[in-house]
Amino acid sequence: MKKKPISSILYNFFMALSSATVGALIFSWPLLALFVKLQKTDQIVKQPLSVIMHNYNQLMFYLLWPLKNKLQMSNFPTSVNAAEHFYECKLMFQLALIVFIVGIIIYFFLKARKKTAYLVLTPTIALIFMVIPVVILPFAVTNFDGFFMQFHHILFNNSNWLFDPATDPIINVLTEGFFAACFAVAGIIYELYFAKFILKH
Repeated sequence: MKKKPISSILYNFFMALSSATVGALIFSWPLLALFVKLQKTDQIVKQPLSVIMHNYNQLMFYLLWPLKNKLQMSNFPTSVNAAEHFYECKLMFQLALIVFIVGIIIYFFLKARKKTAYLVLTPTIALIFMVIPVVILPFAVTNFDGFFMQFHHILFNNSNWLFDPATDPIINVLTEGFFAACFAVAGIIYELYFAKFILKH
């Protein structure tokens, strides 16, 4: 078996992570609308779905657009701690977008030169990457709250992500179920990314 260069392995690993992140962000819009209706969180915040989605659009525009420097939602106040947390999320999401865009550019650059085979992983390597997340799956499924907390402890060095509904009512619609669904979408995209190398073999 021909050994794959480390650059190819790193390329696919970071593309899988960035693709999963971008995909989860895209699916977050319909997922939020779905969970607002299923969990009736619109009744908790006393705002119709259209208003909630408008505010979510404002939040996501802030998180994804580099030139947007201040978060301001029309109907949901934001505390100082929450604003700091969203800023940290903004940096991570924009990093994921940069990695994704650069990865796409690299792919089409190599495709134009008919060298995309350089990016193809062996089924064995792809399978290893697929198995890694499966190790934490039982914990995430049986105790998502614990998994979610541990996830934040790893990524953030503060507790700003612990929102108080009294000062940051947006958390009433950004529920645990909603985040679990977003994580599920990200996990599926990640797995499908590597599965293609096995199915095409």
